Amino acid sequence: MPSLERLRAGRHAVVGVVTQPDRPRGRGRKPSPSPVAACALAAGIPVLRPERLGEGDAVAALRALAPDLGVVVAFGQFLPRAVRELPRLGYCVNAHASILPRHRGAAPIAHAILAGERETGISVMRVEREMDAGPVALVRRTPIEPDETAGELEARLAELAASALEEAIERIAGGRVAWTPQDPAGATLAPKLSRADAALDFAEPADALARRVRALAPRPGATAVLAGEPLRILGARALPGHAGDPPGTLRRDGGTLRVATGDGWLVPTVLQRAGGRALPADAFLRGHPVADGARLERASA
Repeated sequence: MPSLERLRAGRHAVVGVVTQPDRPRGRGRKPSPSPVAACALAAGIPVLRPERLGEGDAVAALRALAPDLGVVVAFGQFLPRAVRELPRLGYCVNAHASILPRHRGAAPIAHAILAGERETGISVMRVEREMDAGPVALVRRTPIEPDETAGELEARLAELAASALEEAIERIAGGRVAWTPQDPAGATLAPKLSRADAALDFAEPADALARRVRALAPRPGATAVLAGEPLRILGARALPGHAGDPPGTLRRDGGTLRVATGDGWLVPTVLQRAGGRALPADAFLRGHPVADGARLERASA
């Protein structure tokens, strides 16, 4: 959304927007446009919402818009060659949320946090058939804060992507863009996260578990099982020191909860039971008593 708003406010005309079809949203689950579609429609910009962008009607509608350049941000569909090469300049650009060639794929933000990296950024690259492998026009870097969740980092990177795209488009329009090929030897993959990725294994060290909690917050959330019921942990910090209890053992200290791990303690700060609201740990414990010495188990994949 920030990228569309920035481009719409710039000096280059946005001739059309392609986004996902209307989906059931909200409490009533009525089909409604995506936020990107709603923003474009409010601005009077033509919107295409194909189930598959490679369909003949969608390609014909794109061609009728006569774009000079295609801009892709978190679109989530494969772009066939007929679409990639459709603009007058013969290519599309993408703002990818990593410092390429690291973390190619659908979940670069989460994987950067999981890897314990201290820096990430936005790479504006040319879209090619191989996923996130095209040459790069520019990179904008930003630190990953020690306690930053994927959701918080995503919001910052969305703003960074908007400014990076604006600069890249100005370079392209002025004939000043320089494309740097990626080094495939440095490539790593960042596939979409699965249920198995969300399951906390308390035999792991506490710092690795805290990173996993941050990488999966707020969606889909790191998971465990308490007294046979699913539990999401949406905030946590690592506490060093020998736990002395089997991994997964819970210890209470007033409104604080500690979980024994393979190395140190995991201190959950935000918890959510199935069907409930996400709550700070002290509020959660007031409404859901947890016995000292209870166990958290790993959720099944």
